[in-house]
Amino acid sequence: MSGLPNRRDDEVRRLLDTPRPAVPADLAARAALRGRRIVRRRRIEHTVLWALFVAAAVTALVLAALAWPHDPSPGTPVDDTWWRH
Repeated sequence: MSGLPNRRDDEVRRLLDTPRPAVPADLAARAALRGRRIVRRRRIEHTVLWALFVAAAVTALVLAALAWPHDPSPGTPVDDTWWRH
């Protein structure tokens, strides 16, 4: 490498040489509590979404069963030659 000083290296050294800010003592506890809240919220959201999906599927099946065409009466002739046209 060249012997010229690199401005970025100087900036990084200057940042690393400064005193670091104090970290709150309860930071880990607050982070763990927040993580538990996030996990609980996601679990509730997934449960609600799955319940809605199952309800929608059951509703679709019931509606399809109700709207399914009934068998024709025995006196009605059935045209089963539609594929020959």
